[in-house]
Order: sequence, then C-alpha cells, then structure tokens
Amino acid sequence: MLHAMFTPPARNGLAASHWQLPPAAWRTVCEALVAQFANIPPAEWHRRFARGLVLADDGAPLALDAAYRSGARIHYYREVAAELQIPFAARVLHADADLVVADKPHFLPVTPAGSFVEETLLTRLARELGNPQLVPLHRIDRTTAGLVLFSANPATRARYQALFRERRIQKHYEALAPALPDLAWPHTHRSRLVAGEPFFRMQEAEGEPNSETRIDVLTRGQPHWHYTLEPVTGKKHQLRVHLAALGAPIVNDELYPLLRPRVDADFSAPLQLLAKSLTFTDPLSGERRRFVSALMLAGLK
Repeated sequence: MLHAMFTPPARNGLAASHWQLPPAAWRTVCEALVAQFANIPPAEWHRRFARGLVLADDGAPLALDAAYRSGARIHYYREVAAELQIPFAARVLHADADLVVADKPHFLPVTPAGSFVEETLLTRLARELGNPQLVPLHRIDRTTAGLVLFSANPATRARYQALFRERRIQKHYEALAPALPDLAWPHTHRSRLVAGEPFFRMQEAEGEPNSETRIDVLTRGQPHWHYTLEPVTGKKHQLRVHLAALGAPIVNDELYPLLRPRVDADFSAPLQLLAKSLTFTDPLSGERRRFVSALMLAGLK
C-alpha cells in the first residue's frame, strides 16, 4: 500500500524545500547540505539543525550528526540573515481556487534563491493568500517586471503547466532599447542559445536555432524605441540576448551585451523590460483569458 509523502507545514507563509539524497559518500546529512549549498556557511546549517529546521521525511527534526542515507528524502526551511528589503509591492490581478495572476514589480525575485527568501513574489503571495501550495507556472527575471501565473491547486497544476510546455499561451513583452532603423518590421529573430560565461549568462552559438522571438516597433521615440516582443520559445534571458544581438540592448541591462557590476540595493535603474500580457484558453473552463499588466516602463510614464 502506497502512503502519501509527508509535507511539512508552511513556516511564516513559506513552504519547506525538499531534497532526495543522491548516491554519495557523505557521512552526515549536514555534511551533504554544506557541500550541496556552498553559498551557505556551515555555521548557518548548524543553527538550522539546532532550531529544528531540517526534517526527516516523517517530519521529525534531524540531529546535527544524523547519518546520510542515499535515497532518503529530507525537508528544510530556507532563511537569509539580514535579507534585503524590496520596497515595491506586487498586485494580485486574479485569484481563484486554481489560478493566481500577479503583477510583479522590478527587482522582486519570483522564487527563493541565493540571498532572497522572504523578499520574493512566491513567499509574499503564499502569506497574503494563505496558500503555501502556490507554485509559479513560469518565471521572469528578478529585474523584469510584469505578469506571473501561479498554480494554486496541485490537483489541476498539470493542466496549466501544459499551456507552457505545449506553447498554447501567448506572451507579449514590451521593452525600451536603441533604434534599429535598418531592419524591416516586424522582425523574427532565431538563434541557438547556450550557457555562457559566467554561468548565469547566455550566448548565441552556431547550430540549429532553439530560440525564436517575434519583434515589432510600437513607437519610434528619442533616444529609444518602444518594442513589443513575443517569445515563441522560452529560453533563459532570450529576449535580452536577442535584442542585444541585433545591436539594441535593453535599457539598463547589466548582463548584455557586457557584464556590468550590479548592487542589489540600487533600485534607481530598472531593466526596461515588462511582461505585458498573457493570453490563453483556460484548460479547465474553456474560457478565453487575457491578463494585462497595469505597469508601465519608466521611459513611457
């Protein structure tokens, strides 16, 4: 008889993270966590064990010297000391039993990662809506503003995830970038995107294209044009790389075409990229849905 997996309760509105321990020679669970998450100091993991924030799959707190067992499933709660406060609020545009649509400001990460846990869209929404089972159906960069869809119900999650996997959702973005007067509009850009250097950047490479973006011009302003972009594929940083490759990097892009230093606490120059609208046929009701961000790019205000 199969038993349901244990799910730890949310803590401060934040669901626990899970890790199935892979085959390895670590002696203790703590030793494995320290090795797996090198950005977290060992002393921080020691504190989490001491406070009962690392759990076995039955929910019992693990001791600091708990033996490592390949294949075991553990749960842990993320924390960040002195986490940077993001002084911008998201707005919920739609919420029902299955789907939540949020309008995300610039600088707010979608999910916990690195130095952000509490100050993320997922954590804020889970707490605001009282639903620790929220899961983002797609991602946009921390520096990008606009629409993000969340599944609110595990029972219907796969139906909504299929919209993205099967490309049955239309995504439109807006961006401010330098003029491209020599191109015919609308323009479709296709290329092969691969991991670049450092690891968090992408780059174009020779070979069969695996990314496609349809681009058009909304207004020809000075000094920047206002573009609309429709990503046909969903590769990491696709829109940013494609515009930079055309010679029109998005205003305030600190990654493309060149890597520039960024200070997390500097909110003065948001990336001028906005996830403006999402259109799809709801897989549960059959209703045609369209959501539009109420945000605007700074240069258009």
